[in-house]
Amino acid sequence: MPELPEVEIARRNLERWLSASPLRAAEADRTRIFRGASRPAFGRLKGRLVFARRKGKVLLLGFEHNHGFLCHLGMTGKWVRRPAGHAEPYSRARLLLADGSVLHYRDPRLLGRIEPAAADQLFHLTAVRQLGPDPLLERVDGPKLQERFRRSGAPLKVALMDQKRLAGLGNIHAAEALWRAKLSPLVRASSLTPAEWRRLATAIGAVIAFALRKEDEEDVSYVEEPGAPNPFRVYGRGAKPCPRCGTPIRSVRQAGRSTYFCPRCQSRRRKR
Repeated sequence: MPELPEVEIARRNLERWLSASPLRAAEADRTRIFRGASRPAFGRLKGRLVFARRKGKVLLLGFEHNHGFLCHLGMTGKWVRRPAGHAEPYSRARLLLADGSVLHYRDPRLLGRIEPAAADQLFHLTAVRQLGPDPLLERVDGPKLQERFRRSGAPLKVALMDQKRLAGLGNIHAAEALWRAKLSPLVRASSLTPAEWRRLATAIGAVIAFALRKEDEEDVSYVEEPGAPNPFRVYGRGAKPCPRCGTPIRSVRQAGRSTYFCPRCQSRRRKR
């Protein structure tokens, strides 16, 4: 599913496509991706791209004449570019470009969301204002992480997925960062030492950079899609040997999601 790196790749693709050709028209089917928002307003989008921004997992696109929209990709949403006339499966909304190509928002499970709004109001929408710092856009070091999470009694992995504390990390990259930092996903977030927070901040930056290198392409394949490659070290590798020590990777359920970790490298008993 799309997390910070995948959404950043979507932003880069949209910026490249829309900067090369103005938006001629927009259209959308009547689906729940517009829940709480105006589908007709999406149909009025047109003109040149002014900005393509991102905060956490949220895309923000602004066009001339102060038109714009917010897009959250949900669990299966993605933007793809296709030639005119191509029948794209699960296409829920489309941006028709002047060069004849079409940008399809495809979303098989309809869990994503599009919210049209004035371009100068996008950053003031509740979905954006409530987000914590973005580790790719802002300096998120050990002390900053410690300050954001020091009062959290939640398990560390669950706490890292709280978008109000830190924007962008999801199930996959939180698990990968914890493995890199040699920290158990099961300990309380408030129990970490300053040195452990520094180690985790470095690991978060490293896993985001890794994912951006591995996945940066026009048609991003999400790891949970059938036949998609899995470039990650522990995510989705239950019972397989840890790449670092060879211990079988464990999987447990946390907040309704599968958490993968090495019980040896990421032991609850931590050296202080």
